[in-house]
Amino acid sequence: MRAVVISGLSGSGKSSAVKALEDAGYFCVDNLPVPVLAAFFELSAQSSEGIQKLAFVIDARDKKHIGKLPTALDQLTKKGHMFELVFLEASDEILARRFSETRRRHPLSPDGSVAEGVAIEKKLLAPLRKIASHVIDTSELNPRDLRQKMLQSVQAPKEENALAVQVTSFGFKYGLPVNADMVMDVRFLPNPFFKEELKDRRGTDSRVVDFVLAQKDTMELLALFEKMLKFLLPRFDREGKSYLHLAVGCTGGRHRSVVIAGRLAMSMEKMGYHVTLSHRDLDRD
Repeated sequence: MRAVVISGLSGSGKSSAVKALEDAGYFCVDNLPVPVLAAFFELSAQSSEGIQKLAFVIDARDKKHIGKLPTALDQLTKKGHMFELVFLEASDEILARRFSETRRRHPLSPDGSVAEGVAIEKKLLAPLRKIASHVIDTSELNPRDLRQKMLQSVQAPKEENALAVQVTSFGFKYGLPVNADMVMDVRFLPNPFFKEELKDRRGTDSRVVDFVLAQKDTMELLALFEKMLKFLLPRFDREGKSYLHLAVGCTGGRHRSVVIAGRLAMSMEKMGYHVTLSHRDLDRD
């Protein structure tokens, strides 16, 4: 089992760092209290689910016990557990600016200045910084750079084509799907609804599929959209986007959108992406 402990200064990017590991397949726990670290380690090692990679965020929010973390980690090492400690920090000016932008109070100085809280936290976490496997200064890092730096530090390279894609067919008459990143309108294609023999059949029926795919515009649309996806998906992946929701809509969501969504899902699977396909309005009257 591989384990990473993330600690560091408030505002240094620990949330972004743990999200990077979560996307890389780690089981992550934020703000884990020091007293339960050893027990959590043991339970995870004995888990029947076969947890292979763990990541914990332990920091000054547990100010009562954070001073005991070096001893706790030393005891885990003596028991044969392997882990890496990653410590994140940033300059005082950058931390002050980040707290100002988010309008949050520093956890160690809720009634005082950010500078006061940072000074207290630095002193409290100094022993951890000394024993860290990696120290990352995030002052000049944007979220994408921090993500890459984090994965490189713990030698957890991002899997090729790690972007997960959700494809949803839907009917415009019932509204857009929530949280769709891209919406494709296929209402310009000939509608099987106006074919008596196809009207009551669904887009998963082979006769409806054959009718939609027999249209010249359908094949041209698929070719153009697949070309665009081949361009976009690797770039979304490279920028650190872990999830994309593509919605394909027709009038009622029972015929054209179902066929097109299915074909696009198949194409992206052939490109090597993990694709989930759903038909939101397929069974509506």
